Amino acid sequence: MKEKLNLVIRFLIFTVLFFVLSRANIYGQIYPFAFSMLFALAWANQKVFLLAPAFVAGYLLNFNQFSDIISALVTILMLLIPYYIHVLIKKPMKKYELFIYALFSQTAMVVFGILNGQNIISIIGTLVFGIAFLFASISIFEPVVIRGFTYKLTSVEKICAGILFMALASGLYSCNIYGFSLLKLFVSLGLLILAYSTNISLTLLFACIMGIGSLLPENNPLFIAPFLIWALAVIMFKGQPKYFSALALIASEALVIFYFDLFYGFSVAELLPTVISALIFLCLPRKFFDQVSALLTSNNQRLAVKNVVNRNRELMSKRLSSLSEVFYDMNEVFKKLIKKEMSEEEVKDMLYEEIKESICKGCSEQKHCHRTFGEDTKKIFKELITIALDRGKITLLDFPGYLSSRCGRISHLIGEINTLTSQYKSYSSLVGNVDTSKRLISDQLSGISSIMKNLAGEVDSLVSFDSSREKKIIDELSSSNIICTDAVVYEKDARSTLASLVVREEDTNKLKLPQIVSKICGGKMAVYDVHPTERVGLVNVNLKTAPLFDCVFGLAVHAKTGSNISGDSNSIERLDGDKFMFAICDGMGSGESAGEKSQTAVGLVENFYKAGFDNDIILSSVNKLLNLEKDDIFSTIDIVVVDLKNGIADFVKMGASSSYIRGQDECKIVECSSLPVGILQDVSTVTRKVVLCEKDMIIMCSDGINDSFASDSAMKDFLLTIKTANPQEFADKILEQALSNNNGYAVDDMTCIVIKIF
Repeated sequence: MKEKLNLVIRFLIFTVLFFVLSRANIYGQIYPFAFSMLFALAWANQKVFLLAPAFVAGYLLNFNQFSDIISALVTILMLLIPYYIHVLIKKPMKKYELFIYALFSQTAMVVFGILNGQNIISIIGTLVFGIAFLFASISIFEPVVIRGFTYKLTSVEKICAGILFMALASGLYSCNIYGFSLLKLFVSLGLLILAYSTNISLTLLFACIMGIGSLLPENNPLFIAPFLIWALAVIMFKGQPKYFSALALIASEALVIFYFDLFYGFSVAELLPTVISALIFLCLPRKFFDQVSALLTSNNQRLAVKNVVNRNRELMSKRLSSLSEVFYDMNEVFKKLIKKEMSEEEVKDMLYEEIKESICKGCSEQKHCHRTFGEDTKKIFKELITIALDRGKITLLDFPGYLSSRCGRISHLIGEINTLTSQYKSYSSLVGNVDTSKRLISDQLSGISSIMKNLAGEVDSLVSFDSSREKKIIDELSSSNIICTDAVVYEKDARSTLASLVVREEDTNKLKLPQIVSKICGGKMAVYDVHPTERVGLVNVNLKTAPLFDCVFGLAVHAKTGSNISGDSNSIERLDGDKFMFAICDGMGSGESAGEKSQTAVGLVENFYKAGFDNDIILSSVNKLLNLEKDDIFSTIDIVVVDLKNGIADFVKMGASSSYIRGQDECKIVECSSLPVGILQDVSTVTRKVVLCEKDMIIMCSDGINDSFASDSAMKDFLLTIKTANPQEFADKILEQALSNNNGYAVDDMTCIVIKIF
């Protein structure tokens, strides 16, 4: 029921609108507004089954001759037929097609005009001004329907809105009922509402536009002066109780009628529109004015929103700093929980005392062995313990002859030493794993503390918004037929400007978008993120200052001959802050087990980097995690992190082979020696920083490729012979040569990544 009532109300509004615009004219001869509004509303997704009958009803209330009926029917047929054809073929109507249909809709008007001897200039004028008004109406309806007044109108849209109100004024000019002017009623009520809800300039502008619109039918400036006098009268009492403005309007109208005599005569009907407007104005609730204010001045409220953003950033910074301190304290607690490991001598002394207590106690030769030959006995026992710890067990052959001939408990001694050393090794391994886990947790807590501290520093500074640039971006995008419903431009730091735009989905990939933003922001801007918004058809496009460099890359891989699964894994990820991470992880051996190990390692490295951890913490943590598995399958890790802002590359290696930087005329070898991950619990990482130049190529290879060349120098010489500038072709040529060096046989899994900087 509510939906049906809504349709009826909309039908009545459309009918009144078409009635007024069908009366709107230019100098009494050119009537371009009604049919243009019909096509503009259809383009703005208004229901055509309401528009068509409303147009006929509004048009025929003014013109009811046979020619007028035919003209109205032809107009709506030229809208309905193409509209439903496009619906059936599921092809959207283009804007230029709409203009063509609108022109052809006036065929009957042109024919009847010529037959009736109408001035050819007025016929042409109706078509020309009609198309111009259609363009203006689309220009204001299209963005308003899409964004719903969520942003201030652009300059072009303001002009188009002004033209629309001029057309309404022209139509209302001739709508007089026994001297009662609908134009005066509309303008006076509009001035009261605008003066109370919005700013002074908008009130004066409305008065001027409606006055100029009233000039169109007869070139009669009758209403211009009264409208401006009304506007001045009501804005004088802005901020005062409503009845002051209402009384000021009536008083100014009385002044216009009785003192200035601008209406050339007096009747009660002349004064009634302002009186009725004042009464309606006084009856309107406060909520109505708040809605009008929010609708027309929403852009002014954005300052408060920006202040809230900065306030929230300040609070977020404080909370992150507090959390950083919490995780740092937890890190210190876990460090203290790590047990100090016993030295090798302390372990042997402990086991010696345990064996002496359990085996030698009660023996008749105890005093002789541990007093007379105490030092020699202790030395022999500790040597036996050392053998058991190293080899896993001892046998009778490990005992010196004089001890085995003298000791009557040799078999018990062998069993006890083997049992105690085995138990100690199990205990030591367990404690070591626990301590490794504690160190791992401690490292992670330290890393999280550092990340939060950095985040707190990032959000601590105020965001500097740039409203003037936002306005220019929306205006220029609109002139390029890119509808931007909102824009936010702010500076992250001295070198980084960010812009967030809400545009139509079909405008996302237009080249003009980043070009216009770059021009207004004074530097090259690049799109780095696009995601949908809550409104269907609109997306959020985020741009930021483009880095000094960019990169492209190529990847070539080949599994070991005879193996279906490669033991190499690779990762290429774009990190926050214009950084790229390239990684190759080579699992020792080949096949499924090596592949799983390398996948685990490269996955850990990738996720740690994306989370924002430092190199040292990342590799130390990955090493400890893989060390806990104790499966004797190790991995080499080769990482290059390229910072595109400054062209600096960080090379981090753990057991990985050399990398290379191929310049225009030379090739450098990059080496960082370290053991593979998972061998030792604690590792020290070595990072090499290299400043890159334009057109440099970074070559990363797994052992399978590097070992196919005689030496690093031989690999370097081959790289200098490659002439292609395409990184993918470069990588393919390296793989081909590596296979060729082994007669087409892959002696190991092969992976090659080539990164070109430009």
